[in-house]
Amino acid sequence: MSIGGPVLYGLLKRGLLGPALHVVFRPQGEGVENIPESGPVLLVANHQSFSDSIFMPLLTPRPVKFLAKAEYFTGHGVKGWFSKGFFAGVGSVPIDRGGAKAADAAIKTALRLLDQDQIVGLYPEGTRSPDGRLYKGRTGAARIALTARCPVVPCAISGTEKVQPTGKLVPKVYPVTVTFGAPLDFSRYAVGLWAEVHGTEHEHTVLRAVTDEIMQTLAEMTGSEYVDRYASDVKKAPLAPPEAQAAAAGNAGAPEPSSRI
Repeated sequence: MSIGGPVLYGLLKRGLLGPALHVVFRPQGEGVENIPESGPVLLVANHQSFSDSIFMPLLTPRPVKFLAKAEYFTGHGVKGWFSKGFFAGVGSVPIDRGGAKAADAAIKTALRLLDQDQIVGLYPEGTRSPDGRLYKGRTGAARIALTARCPVVPCAISGTEKVQPTGKLVPKVYPVTVTFGAPLDFSRYAVGLWAEVHGTEHEHTVLRAVTDEIMQTLAEMTGSEYVDRYASDVKKAPLAPPEAQAAAAGNAGAPEPSSRI
């Protein structure tokens, strides 16, 4: 049996890692009833810590598949074996994130999993927040949602930035809460309009509108300050302190949904 099979996932979640995490951290799951009991689901969440990918599936009643970089599955020796076993065990699927076609490969993999009626977890920001704020979303989640026409459940994760801050290996005990919001309805785009604009110059307008609606919802659920820049760009060129930005711009609100076509 594959190391990434449901047996290992269940063993980690219910037999080994999961019970220990519940005892030590006592994580709270809210709005679990918003996750459909069956069928494909796209979970979209804010991303503050490596441990997001541990606590979110821990509190989700169904298995969650994440797209993870292939390097986690190709290491050698004991460390490589442990890495492969852990990431496969928590539901990760390897994706080659290098090269020009990496994004297309990730989207195709997500669509394949959704076609199998699975839950796929995505972080629209594309990387961890460098400072706890919520950053501009990439449009991949929107493309997947419109193509698959599946429920999109927003997920607000809090506390993980304290449990395991970026760069820290040893976690700290801190309360974690994962809140699942009501599914977002993008049928006004997915039925008819998406087919019309797909592959045209208007495609990005629709994708950006859907993405901004997702990010606005996450900003409201998390109470986080929204920054209209990609987190990956900010990591390369850090922003000024929040108070300096507010004084200069006078506006740090959540994104306004784009005009509907």
